[in-house]
Amino acid sequence: MKRKPAILVVEDTPALARLYQEYLRLDEYDVTHVDTGKAAIEALDRIKPQAMMLDLKLPDMYGLDILKHVAESGLPTAVVVVTANGSINIAVDAMRAGAFDFLVKPFNADRLRVTLRNALERQRLTKIVETYQQQIARESFEGFIGSSLEMQGVYRIIESASPSKATVFITGESGSGKEVCAQAIHNTGPRSDKPFIAINCGAIPGDLMESEIFGHVKGAFTGASADREGAAAMADGGTLFLDEICEMDLALQTKLLRFVQTGIVQKVGSDKPQKVDVRLICATNKDPLKEVEASRFREDLYYRLHVVPISLPPLRARNGDIVAIAEHFLTSFAAEEGKAFQSFTPEALNVVTSYDWPGNVRQLQNVIRNIVVLHDGEAVAPEMLPPPLDAPSDAGAAAPAPNPVRHLHTAQAPTETGSDKVPVADSIRPLWQVERDTIEAAIDACDGNIPKAAALLEISPSTIYRKRLSWDEEDTLPRVPQEVAGA
Repeated sequence: MKRKPAILVVEDTPALARLYQEYLRLDEYDVTHVDTGKAAIEALDRIKPQAMMLDLKLPDMYGLDILKHVAESGLPTAVVVVTANGSINIAVDAMRAGAFDFLVKPFNADRLRVTLRNALERQRLTKIVETYQQQIARESFEGFIGSSLEMQGVYRIIESASPSKATVFITGESGSGKEVCAQAIHNTGPRSDKPFIAINCGAIPGDLMESEIFGHVKGAFTGASADREGAAAMADGGTLFLDEICEMDLALQTKLLRFVQTGIVQKVGSDKPQKVDVRLICATNKDPLKEVEASRFREDLYYRLHVVPISLPPLRARNGDIVAIAEHFLTSFAAEEGKAFQSFTPEALNVVTSYDWPGNVRQLQNVIRNIVVLHDGEAVAPEMLPPPLDAPSDAGAAAPAPNPVRHLHTAQAPTETGSDKVPVADSIRPLWQVERDTIEAAIDACDGNIPKAAALLEISPSTIYRKRLSWDEEDTLPRVPQEVAGA
């Protein structure tokens, strides 16, 4: 059942309070009435109404004090001030204090109902905007840098998955940020104050992997000179991250499956089981289903682990994020190394944004560190870029934006034959049209990548967005016939 909007009526005159409630019965509201400022503040904190009708003159305090409380507390309440005094000064004071609207007694039911409806709609739209700003327009999130739509989706999945104990299965190319993703899930969840233990299944020999995960007792094998806790026991209460899970031996996959099902750890060489409580997160740079089909990864283990999948996009698919990530690494490493680097030249930025980055964010990070360590200056120039970015590539270079100015008809002098005459006025277009064609051609040449097009044109991306908006407005204006304009 849909919850009724909560309305708080603050009015010390009983007859008026009954009248307002009668007006509001015409709409579906949950109305609460109080007759003092103290009771109003208590009701605000208790029920947090969507809207409030507030009489400014109350027996124990002035209404503006209640408005101040709403603002300071950050309450989601739209306030409609009611007073018998129609002074413009009072109205201005109330609006400055945060009131949504101002009603002067007497008023009819229609005026009150419309005002409250508008106030509730404003609250609804405000909430939508706040949600958008918080969840859609984020430029960074728990170690990630980037505001692309691809990453916004990843951020939302992380936030949804982090409160749960469900196993998360992360896929993505090498260097795309799988461990950053796992750490973000841990940091934003209820286990953030407990251990986060990471194991790279591809970096540890197969005969040692079981001991790394489950531990061993003294004498369990050659070299086991003492008891050792495994990663699963060390992560008790927290998160165990198994990176490159598809590299694990099939024999160990069977034991991992039993651990996932039971939560019981048994050290190598021991017959004593140990119960642990861990949140399991796995990751791989391979296609897990292909590994299952090739019998390199157990199908039952795959379905046990593949509860909440997260697919990290490669850097080349994160439209617009490359520049932000590169600039972040540049300023961070410059501060670390005591260098003066602050930016990239447009030419260097063009190379950076045109490159495919097969090693993803990790490769970009290493390239920027190389530049900062080996060079000096305030701006990164193309000659500072290390291989393979220092060599031109036909595949990676962006096509130069065509220049529409070149396609203008050349004005010719009148000839003997009137039919061959090209009027100068007909060969010239408005400057904003020429500019528009040039910018749109650059955007098309860069496959819609506006930051890359801006770098080629040596302007900022915000300039392109602003000009596009002005062109849209220009296109909507009525056209004046030429003969009228020239009259």
